[in-house]
Amino acid sequence: MPAREVAAPVTLDYYGEDVFNTAAINKYLPRHAAEKLLDTINNNASLDPAIAADVAHGMKEWALSRGATHYTHWFLPLTGSTAEKHDAFLEPDGDKAIMSFSGKNLIVGEPDASSFPSGGLRCTFEARGYTAWDPTSPAFIKRHANGATLCIPTAFCSYTGEALDKKTPLLRSMQALSVATKRLMKCFKQSEANVKITLGPEQEYFLIDKNFYLRRPDLVQCGRTLFGAPPPKHQQLEDHYFGSIKRRILNFMSEVEVELWKLGIPAKTRHNEVAPAQFELAPMFEDVNLAVDHNMLVMEVLRQVADRHGLVCLLHEKPFAGINGSGKHNNWSLSYGRINLLNPGSDPHQNAIFLTVLCGIIKAVDEHSDLLRAAVTGAGNDHRLGANEAPPAIISMYLGDQLNDVIEQLEKGAATSCRHPSAMRIGVDTLPSLPRDATDRNRTSPFAFTGNKFEFRAPGSSQCCAGAMMTLNTIVADAFDALAEQLEKLPAENFNVELQKVLSRVIREHKRIIFNGDNYTAEWREEAARRGLPNAPDTMAALKALTDEKNMAMFNQYGVFTRKELESRYEVFLEEYHRRIRIEGEIALEIARSMIMPAAVGDLEKNMKTFQAASAAGIPFGTAALKSNIEALGRGVDELSEQCEALATALKGCHEEILAAMSNLRQTVDALEKVVADEVWPLPKYREMLFVY
Repeated sequence: MPAREVAAPVTLDYYGEDVFNTAAINKYLPRHAAEKLLDTINNNASLDPAIAADVAHGMKEWALSRGATHYTHWFLPLTGSTAEKHDAFLEPDGDKAIMSFSGKNLIVGEPDASSFPSGGLRCTFEARGYTAWDPTSPAFIKRHANGATLCIPTAFCSYTGEALDKKTPLLRSMQALSVATKRLMKCFKQSEANVKITLGPEQEYFLIDKNFYLRRPDLVQCGRTLFGAPPPKHQQLEDHYFGSIKRRILNFMSEVEVELWKLGIPAKTRHNEVAPAQFELAPMFEDVNLAVDHNMLVMEVLRQVADRHGLVCLLHEKPFAGINGSGKHNNWSLSYGRINLLNPGSDPHQNAIFLTVLCGIIKAVDEHSDLLRAAVTGAGNDHRLGANEAPPAIISMYLGDQLNDVIEQLEKGAATSCRHPSAMRIGVDTLPSLPRDATDRNRTSPFAFTGNKFEFRAPGSSQCCAGAMMTLNTIVADAFDALAEQLEKLPAENFNVELQKVLSRVIREHKRIIFNGDNYTAEWREEAARRGLPNAPDTMAALKALTDEKNMAMFNQYGVFTRKELESRYEVFLEEYHRRIRIEGEIALEIARSMIMPAAVGDLEKNMKTFQAASAAGIPFGTAALKSNIEALGRGVDELSEQCEALATALKGCHEEILAAMSNLRQTVDALEKVVADEVWPLPKYREMLFVY
């Protein structure tokens, strides 16, 4: 279809216009209410319930001025997507009606808690649940063709108080890490300051023409192709990555950015990714809670704008077999006041703080790599992890040669040099100088240090960032507390020397998690096994970490999850996995029987009639080729029938049997795709979907 032309505004005056931001707060709220709300947002002060009515009235007036007629408590249930229930501002007033929004309606909502996944926390007859306003994530306007809705980010819990969402544990983990970081910084005589945890999630996605999508039941139902032979050309020439963006795609990207900027989402980077029809959008860093909410909106905007352009945005981790899958690289950083704790700094004291923080993170990732793996697991990501352009299922850390050299010297207790000429001392002669630019980049590493942040590359493109960030925050809090407990006992007059001994011990105990090489190789898998690193190759293996006693105890200690809440997550994720696999198996069987089989049999019949006619006419030429094709088609039809029966049987069994039967069926179907006449093949092929847009 022709490219949809949408002229983007030349100025950025509209940036954040659909967000109840600082400017809107100051304009629509009384001064005292505005000051208290902004104190909560900016300084984590407790929310004063007395301002609720003023905030609700001001928020309503602002929303009405933006064209909104309804409001909703917008939250992140355990489905992995967002949820909303719209209520009109309308209130009857005699024979007329007024627009009304109370403080109670702002602070608390009551969605049906029994209709969302709860892992046993809620029964069908126990329906009451609550959504609670999260003032640290600003309200925003969502628009549609005939109006707009005020969306209020909220947490979601059950009638009995258990968290039923992804935001609540994230907020709890942020609080835990903040407390632990302040404790650690106190050991270095740092003045009291706010802790800021930031995230910049890079979002990868595919775009295909909507006409192709609607003719692929597997894409519609499962988000990925269950069949499809790889085309002769896909990504081998490496000509798509950072290539010139086609006009239709660039128009789409431009409209996406306008929509995101109106929502105050700082989308910064756009480019072609490695695979054909694959692209990436990257925002600037934000507070982790806000960044998670914004990423959920990014995915929604991508899908909505794609539809307006006659495209479909595919966010599945592996929509096309044999080429790169899509991830969501979570760039995570931690600041204390004005100090980025993952930046080596410019003086010896900051260098010492940086190395201590780094060692704490090394300890955290090594001790809880199983939890990081569990945080990114899922049926979709199982197809991606360990494949092209994706880290393996083995969690390890990349530090880069220069920083790794510093760590190795620190481990030996006599570090005096650095490979990089531009270096900084860290407060004591026996501790190493630290390079300013400490790393290269390692795109094969699941968890890589990239200068002033860590890039967690394992999360899948469709996943909510909250789970990965909640896990990372909690395990780092645990490690920081363990370090602080040791540092608090060190003598002040000999602190730096004793600090080195503590850090050396941490490195010796946890250096196995550091790997700077190629994570894709079989050699690394063997080496990782020798080091004793966990390797959970699929969801079933990875989820077991959630039931590990030490993990349950840690989450409970930091108030992130009760044992009951964590057990519920295990049940929810396990059930979701099994359901997805069964849905895929049933769709694969339906497509094979109702679409592939008729096409293959029809082509077989056509070839047989042609062969019979040629033989009856005594034509000797071409009959050998016809016979060979008939035999190939006949074998394929027989195999297809056998594999369909095998899958039908497997669907009565467990997920391993379903996956194996689906794989066998796919091989047969993909082989038939190459011999059945193109004009009768019922499914759009990879060479069409990946290159025609």
